[in-house]
Amino acid sequence: MSASPSAGSSDHRSPPHIATLILLSGLSALAMNIFLPSLPRMAEYFQADYSVLQLSVSLYLGVNAFTQILIGPISDKVGRRPVILWGLVVFALATLGCIFAQSAWVFLVFRMAQSAVVVAMVISRASVRDRYDADQAASMIGYVTMGMAVVPMIGPAVGGVLDELFGWTANFWLLFVTALMAAALAYYDFGETKMKSGLTLGQQFREYPELLRSPRFWGYALACGLTSGSFFSYLGGAPFVGTVIFGMTPATLGFYFGAPAIGYVIGNFLSGRYSMRYGINRMVFWGCLVCLAGVLPNVLIMALGYGTPNTFFGLMVLIGLGNGMAIPNATSGALSVRPHLAATASGLSGAIMLGLGAVLSALAGSLLTPETGAEPLLWLMIITSTLSVGAIILVILRERQLGL
Repeated sequence: MSASPSAGSSDHRSPPHIATLILLSGLSALAMNIFLPSLPRMAEYFQADYSVLQLSVSLYLGVNAFTQILIGPISDKVGRRPVILWGLVVFALATLGCIFAQSAWVFLVFRMAQSAVVVAMVISRASVRDRYDADQAASMIGYVTMGMAVVPMIGPAVGGVLDELFGWTANFWLLFVTALMAAALAYYDFGETKMKSGLTLGQQFREYPELLRSPRFWGYALACGLTSGSFFSYLGGAPFVGTVIFGMTPATLGFYFGAPAIGYVIGNFLSGRYSMRYGINRMVFWGCLVCLAGVLPNVLIMALGYGTPNTFFGLMVLIGLGNGMAIPNATSGALSVRPHLAATASGLSGAIMLGLGAVLSALAGSLLTPETGAEPLLWLMIITSTLSVGAIILVILRERQLGL
């Protein structure tokens, strides 16, 4: 295990402080969800169907997935620091493009370019694994991803208020300013944590089959992707449920929308506190079960006709709790199968997670109509949660077979 940098250390040769990693991961989460309460009004502004603007979620996640496949090998080759700095610059420029877009399709092009911000998530996790062993890395990743929990809790609420006060572009101006601040922070406090591999980029990409042939890597990656799939389904469908089914305003929806993040904060804390004590497999298993337990009563309540914003969004706290327990530990597991390929594994597992998220987000948006209510979204979440439990069980059985 490597030691943390001293409190006074901040030169470019020093590893990043944990607070820096939390803030960078928070920016990645903020870019994903701050504008979601504005989607109906953005559709009106661009004179486009809601389904077109909803693509700003699914396409963004899809490009994020592809980008992560590239980021991992590139950062293993050239180091973590240059990749994260260039990614933040591209994100800031793409955000300006979103602000000044004159049509929905131009907006979507720049929105996809915003996926460059995913470097903040991939590199933050990889830099943790560069410095700690598997169980402690899970604890540290749990703390790092708190940035991805706190921000979703307040991001939509802030976005909804900004929309009502200044219009939807205010959300993207906030992202632009935050991107500049994050780039400055990374410049001054993100020292290199990985020696250059010495391999060519082609050789780096040829390392992928080593991961793809590992059943344990697939088990961890799918457990992470499927349990988070419940949350991504929520991202794609909850704005519709809130505005159309429950008739909520953007500000009110923004307030309720962050409910899963409350649970995510608690789950991240539990990961940081108990992963070393109980091991990553148990934490993933329990997290997947909690996620499933949050959806089952919700679908029953809605089917019986007793669903309200309080019940629908309130039970989503358990989805966040399960995700907060499962994702850091499953991520650490995926990165630990082949430790010398930590960033490659981070990128590939993240690509699997966001690729599934893109599909599920788009599917959730397409299944919902005023006539169906929220049930299709909830059943989709039940299916993904159940499959996530199966995935981590396969990992546990595989490790018993290997005698690990």
